[in-house]
Amino acid sequence: MDKLRIGFFGTGTMGKPMARSLLRSGFPISVWNRTPQRYAELVAEGASAPGTARAVATVSDVLITVLEESAHVDAILEGPEGILAGVQPNSIFINMGTNRPRHARHLAELFATRSVTALDAPVRGGVEAAIDGTLLIMVGGPREAFERALPVFEAMGSKVVYAGPAGSGQVAKACLQIVVATTIESVAEAMALAQSFGADGKGIRDVLLASQTASAQVERQASRILEGDWNAGRQLNDFLKDRANIADALTGTRLKLPLTQTIFDRINDIAESGKGELREAALYTLLEPS
Repeated sequence: MDKLRIGFFGTGTMGKPMARSLLRSGFPISVWNRTPQRYAELVAEGASAPGTARAVATVSDVLITVLEESAHVDAILEGPEGILAGVQPNSIFINMGTNRPRHARHLAELFATRSVTALDAPVRGGVEAAIDGTLLIMVGGPREAFERALPVFEAMGSKVVYAGPAGSGQVAKACLQIVVATTIESVAEAMALAQSFGADGKGIRDVLLASQTASAQVERQASRILEGDWNAGRQLNDFLKDRANIADALTGTRLKLPLTQTIFDRINDIAESGKGELREAALYTLLEPS
């Protein structure tokens, strides 16, 4: 059975190694980026570059975008040389950027008018996992399309999870980020309390890891605090996008997430104070333990 033909849009820091994983797995790939220099290496490695987003869409069974914002996705869809002008019926569109959940629903409706199925499939793991092909991929959309695209996902990730209908992949990423952010803050507060009282920080970390609170994230954050490694992890600014995506998912509902709001509002206040470039472990230092 012939491999699905892939059209890949967005060959930046994350997109390029993801596209390279697909090439290694034998998928025929056509690439496009606003800056052609960003896909020159991929072309040298076997990808084709038809020249426009429309031309890529015309020769692809699966279209993948890895772009930072929803607006960037929208920008390459419309117009005489956009994706929609060349997309083929019965193909699959996959947005693998982390964007708003409700925008994923909009894309699903938009592509349905072209007889195309849309999936939203944000990732977790960072550049290293993209290079290694070990990303966690969370997918929303029709299960039939998910199953058809599964070999494509498996070429880029070591764990692929079906999360539900359109938008559910983006919601899954938002849920993940809620737990990540609250864990980072809770570990910071626990270790700050320990220091304030004069308890042994290593002992407190060992307690956290010897009970039901044990996790890789708890170990990572507690160890960073003990080592004074304030340059590890994501910038706090990066969590602002998660904050916006969570708010988008809550639009039209009466659901309140008090803990989530408190943590993300704290991160937002830190960013607005001009300290948003601090890394996540630095949340501890901002508690000012004595």
